[in-house]
Amino acid sequence: MPELPEVETTKRGIRPYLEGALIVSILVCNPNLRWPVSQEINEISGQRVLTVHRRAKYIIITLENGSILVHLGMSGSLRVLTEREAMLKHDHIEMVLDSGNLIRFNDPRRFGCLLWTTDWSTHRLIHHLGPEPLTNAFSVDYLYALARARNTSIKQLIMDSRVVAGVGNIYANEALFLSGIHPKRAASRISKKRLSALVDNIRDVLSAAIDQGGTTMRDFVGSDGEPGYFKQQLFVYGRKGQACKCCANELKEIRQNGRSTVYCSYCQR
Repeated sequence: MPELPEVETTKRGIRPYLEGALIVSILVCNPNLRWPVSQEINEISGQRVLTVHRRAKYIIITLENGSILVHLGMSGSLRVLTEREAMLKHDHIEMVLDSGNLIRFNDPRRFGCLLWTTDWSTHRLIHHLGPEPLTNAFSVDYLYALARARNTSIKQLIMDSRVVAGVGNIYANEALFLSGIHPKRAASRISKKRLSALVDNIRDVLSAAIDQGGTTMRDFVGSDGEPGYFKQQLFVYGRKGQACKCCANELKEIRQNGRSTVYCSYCQR
């Protein structure tokens, strides 16, 4: 599933083409995504795009009368075309701009969504989200105050979108490794000093992935159709049974809340 860096990469890719552009037409070929495409989206022709930004794993396209919430689901992508090309099999939505450029939403598994809202900040998918991990609101003081009262594992805590928005499985694995923290350790038993390192590493690993266009996965491509290139730098995620890059011991894998967790039992305590 595309995580925060992949979504941020997509947002940065489409924003220069969308912001300030007038929507000439929109074609919804298949409205049956995770939730049905909002009917209002069929009626946005003639509106101008004011802003494009990201909240957690949502891309928010704000128009004159409301906003489109876009989630890429497990396999979705937004592609920019500078000239018309034949529709691909899983191209479900096409937006034509007054510049002549086209934006297409492609989603083979159809777990993504495009929803309309007049106030995105109060939308049911947004209003409960915690602070963005790359902002000052996500600080060691904030995380320490929450962790002290939680006996849940630290990995579950930092992957809770109500605690911090958008730290997905790949980057939780990586940040915990870089911080030397065992993913099953109870959040309440981790010192403020170690949590400070974790906050810094969450920021660093997300920023590094954004700089390199996200993590290459089977389904993810950026707005230009090219995959991200961060995978080559992963320390633990997807490397079960391989040698730890720091100590050369074999990496272990466990399941937490149905998600794969890969860690080094020597480097992480």
